[in-house]
Amino acid sequence: MSSLPDNLLSRIKLPADLKTLREEELPQLCAEIRTFIIEQTASNPGHLGASLGAVELAVAIHYVFDTPHDRLIWDVGHQAYAHKILTGRKDLFSLNRKLKGISGFPRRSESEYDSFGVGHSSTSISAALGMAVASSLSENNHRHHIAVIGDGAMTGGMAIEALNNAGVSGANMLVILNDNGIAIDQSVGALSQYLLKIVTSRAYNKFKDKVWILMGGRTKYGKNSRAIVKQIGNAVKSTILKGSNFFEALNFRYFGPVDGHDVIRLTKLLRDLKNIKGPKLLHVITVKGKGFYMAEKEQTKYHAPGTFDKKTGELVETEETCPGKKPPKYQTVFGRTILELAEANPRIVGITPAMPTGCSLNIMMQKMPHRAFDVGIAEQHAVTFSAGLAAEGMIPFCNIYSTFMQRGYDQLIHDVALQNLPVVFCLDRGGLVGEDGPTHHGTFDLAFLRSVPNMVIASPLNEKELRNMMYTAQLDKAGPFAIRYPRSRGVMPEWKTPFEKLEIGKGQLISEGSDIAILSIGHIGNTVIRAVSELAKESIRPAHWDMRFVKPLDEELLHQVFGRFKKIITVEDGTIVGGLGSAVLEFMADHSYTAAVTRLGVPDHFIEQGTIEELQAECGYDKSGIVRCVRQMIH
Repeated sequence: MSSLPDNLLSRIKLPADLKTLREEELPQLCAEIRTFIIEQTASNPGHLGASLGAVELAVAIHYVFDTPHDRLIWDVGHQAYAHKILTGRKDLFSLNRKLKGISGFPRRSESEYDSFGVGHSSTSISAALGMAVASSLSENNHRHHIAVIGDGAMTGGMAIEALNNAGVSGANMLVILNDNGIAIDQSVGALSQYLLKIVTSRAYNKFKDKVWILMGGRTKYGKNSRAIVKQIGNAVKSTILKGSNFFEALNFRYFGPVDGHDVIRLTKLLRDLKNIKGPKLLHVITVKGKGFYMAEKEQTKYHAPGTFDKKTGELVETEETCPGKKPPKYQTVFGRTILELAEANPRIVGITPAMPTGCSLNIMMQKMPHRAFDVGIAEQHAVTFSAGLAAEGMIPFCNIYSTFMQRGYDQLIHDVALQNLPVVFCLDRGGLVGEDGPTHHGTFDLAFLRSVPNMVIASPLNEKELRNMMYTAQLDKAGPFAIRYPRSRGVMPEWKTPFEKLEIGKGQLISEGSDIAILSIGHIGNTVIRAVSELAKESIRPAHWDMRFVKPLDEELLHQVFGRFKKIITVEDGTIVGGLGSAVLEFMADHSYTAAVTRLGVPDHFIEQGTIEELQAECGYDKSGIVRCVRQMIH
């Protein structure tokens, strides 16, 4: 890939500068932005593929619309790098996703051009509708509202709910469907197949060319615009795919599909759409990873590839890209273990909402495609779908990232726990996840799950424990069982140990001691082990227990601890409000014990982006923080 001179991009600080360019200069600017993104993310990893695919969209929107007066919302947020570069953050981009730097997603507190904070998917249409209604109530009817929804986000139920509401609202809003046919993995479901039919329909594409001639190719904009649009709308209804258009049926005026990489054509089309009142949808076709060969060729791998060679695209060898040299990721252990369990138990099925590669359910999908299901970006559906499977005697392992489990909380309570159905929730990315920041930290799961009746909640210290918890969960069919593990490697290079059934609600002693007691839950217990080893050099001997389960608690163990120790520390990679520490304090109060208890974990505020090590240190529960806390309590 040849680098273009940074002539145009160097002149662009804000969208006002962009508007000084001639239309014919926009393709060169897009090429320069694309080069800049590749060069920046090669050494400072981020979300590469989606942002490369949305460069022309970002340029065209800011060129045509009056942002930030006109409201622009990106959904999902990881496609917005070009938007950030064009809105005053180019010189800060080396700090993208870094501690004290800029966020990898749009954030209201970061820039007035970020109209709405995003990170989870399928929220943009709802937010844009709310803003559009607010504008009409405040008599700001001249303001435009643009929602760019892509990377599979249209499959989320919330997006469909918003379309349904917006279609009867009459609100002045434009939805741009950035259709690249892929989320992180390939898009699934009937809606993605429907969009594919639109794109590949020979009759429709012939008609689409006629639309382009009418709207931009040979027609001057002006008084005839509305007549042209009406003609197009009527023609669409009668020609597309031998039936009604889904979006037209919801009272949206539908335009497209058009080439999302033809920036000049996009600007002309957007300029005309500005003249059309009410809800409208522009369907654009883009290529994820556009302009970078390896990102186009291997779209899943280059969604967020880590460090890579900016010329060849070859991934730089790191711990993340060299499995086998280090202990495996917990995700790999999950993927291998569920396949092993499913081969022995025909009632086991796997479910994930659009994260098969990320959570490693793709391993089971390759071997047992009829028993492993990607349901799309639809966490609520994933949970109740699992409940239906469990109600008919299956043993569903529903794997959802911790931060996305929040979106299925009502379904977990109403459809699973209330009916006491044996759904196994494998909550990936539990705890602080690093550079993705506050939208993706999985810090609330232990707390929000602990309040739900019938739940068993476990978190493994290591790979062996994860295997045994999964094995135990499929044997124990009494009710819902949640297993929570982090986004990290484990500690056991030789991890594939024989299965052992665990006793529900029983912890284990890791190291004996007499000076102070430390109670931990999950992988963070390995940090405690290192801290205990450090303290031994000072002749300080903490006793350390791995609780394994936060619900039910090991009350026998806790009676023993409170009977022996007057100084206790709890350690968890999650919020201290309602988590393990809160559970221990509740036990202490319920049984009238008296002790000094210090809770280490995530404090009661949102944690920014940074490496996991930096963030745990900032929160005070890295190895140094644990050592420091023990010293303070003892001395």
